[in-house]
Amino acid sequence: MGKAIVDHVITSTTRARMKSKSMKRIWKNWELYVFALPAIAYFIIFHYIPLYGIQIAFKDFTAVKGIWGSEWVGLEHFRHFFASYYFWSLIRNTIGISLYELAVGFPIPIILALAMNELKNGFFKKLVQTVTYMPHFISVVVMAGIIISFLSPTTGIINQVMKVLGGEPIAFLMEPGWFKTIFVLSGVWQNMGWGTIIYLAALAGIDPQQHEAAVIDGANRLQRVRHINIPGIMPTIIILLILNVGSFMAVGFEKVFLLQNPINMESSDVISTFVYRSGLLQGQYSFSAAVGLFNAIINFVLLMTVNKIAKKTSQTSLW
Repeated sequence: MGKAIVDHVITSTTRARMKSKSMKRIWKNWELYVFALPAIAYFIIFHYIPLYGIQIAFKDFTAVKGIWGSEWVGLEHFRHFFASYYFWSLIRNTIGISLYELAVGFPIPIILALAMNELKNGFFKKLVQTVTYMPHFISVVVMAGIIISFLSPTTGIINQVMKVLGGEPIAFLMEPGWFKTIFVLSGVWQNMGWGTIIYLAALAGIDPQQHEAAVIDGANRLQRVRHINIPGIMPTIIILLILNVGSFMAVGFEKVFLLQNPINMESSDVISTFVYRSGLLQGQYSFSAAVGLFNAIINFVLLMTVNKIAKKTSQTSLW
């Protein structure tokens, strides 16, 4: 009994000392915590507080009754979505665009960063960086307008070039088979330069002595890229791959919506555009919330799974 009391007193004293040290550390670095407050407030206000509204996915929500007053229907909206005729079409289009984007868009910034890292001419390197970075700053609306103008079957520059070369004009945005390619390749062109920044920063952190030793051993440039640069940025590649897979089902709504039309709908209609139509245009708030929640859960499961696999195979993970 006496020993238990002594242990409790010692534990309480230790906790008090640790708490005092933590408070001193916080007070000593209070400026850093003040800088972090806006980011913390942003996530709390715009990401955590809105979670309160998730419950309408399980209710027959009406604005008059409010969230608490609406009737509880459980998984009815989810069952309705899974049994609908458009379920597999939405899943197929969403996964198809995401896979295409991951397969083409993910490796290109890596290749571009490795190539730019090997450039020795300072002026040419800066020129390439500027030219590849600039499209990132074009807004989605302007980008969609550029795509529509360039691909116009009558006045578009692409079709004009095809006519000069003896080909026939193609109504790219009117043919469902072209939509995924247009969406992905335009996204790669717009974002590949910006994506290289992280990889160039990772390459800059590689010890130059490794390259010097490799040169002495007779390694050529390609061998040094393969055996030094790629392994050196592999942790960064894995982290970004995890983040990309974590947003696998979140195909960008704005660009898809702006390029979408009734003719290419069969290949362009994804979960995000369906949620917009059913929720905002048709007023099916509970049903659209259920579809959006389903999409978020799939992304969460993918993020957790890929993170766990990466941690076991490469010892690199988000947590």
